[in-house]
Amino acid sequence: MTIPQNGDSGIVDAKISVRSVTKTFSLKSEEFVALDRVSLDIADNEFITVVGPSGCGKSTLMNILAGLETCTSGEAIVDGRAVSGPGPDRGVIFQQYALFPWLTVRQNVEFGLKTARVPAAERRKRAQHFIQMVGLEQFADALPKMLSGGMKQRCAIARAYAVDPSILLMDEPFGALDALTRVKLQEQLLDTWSQEKRTVMFITHDVDEAVFLANRVIVMAARPGRIFDIIDVDLPYPRTEDVRLSPKFGELRNRVWHSVYHQNSGTAAGTQSSTTA
Repeated sequence: MTIPQNGDSGIVDAKISVRSVTKTFSLKSEEFVALDRVSLDIADNEFITVVGPSGCGKSTLMNILAGLETCTSGEAIVDGRAVSGPGPDRGVIFQQYALFPWLTVRQNVEFGLKTARVPAAERRKRAQHFIQMVGLEQFADALPKMLSGGMKQRCAIARAYAVDPSILLMDEPFGALDALTRVKLQEQLLDTWSQEKRTVMFITHDVDEAVFLANRVIVMAARPGRIFDIIDVDLPYPRTEDVRLSPKFGELRNRVWHSVYHQNSGTAAGTQSSTTA
């Protein structure tokens, strides 16, 4: 399949649509182009990962979808409406855990629900459900200082899910964790996603992580930031260790690795094709 210009996959009734989005920043006397006419469609309940070299605009694109940045030109659309600011339909999880240190795990998970004036009994019920889902029931009354880095990130994921967003935007949420904890949380995240479907956009620098999690991997190129390739990940769920060790996983990982680290300025999306390895 040939990708339309700069990655527009043409998904009918897409959950997220990015239409020719350009974002520039003023740097002293110059303008820096962070994103250059990026187009992309993401289906409802699809899990996509975004990889690319530093400075390719991954986080800028996510911040535009979250409503934390505005695009210079073009349009970001969620559920058929242009993004004009943050909203409860989009949960955002950053690499920093961003938990309130004076609140317990339960209180952190309930925070968004309390802000939305959800009744106390319903708040407690929903918080408990997601605390159990991420495996923190024994630490529900613990403060963040008593948790490991992986536990803190699971708490942040539970808090994002509790307010029932239809979209999760995740910016390198496992980037600061050790390798073993990272692998465990990848599996935990997919288990959570399989139970409570959401549309997920997950930014990472880790090629293995990108392939292991995604339905599709979006590879971006830098200076200016644009979509370089879109790679379908035709691997079965649940994604187990056997999947990670399979020849097909290795083929896909090599394809993504090559796209990220051997980019040629003459082969950006629009001339490349999306294939299932």
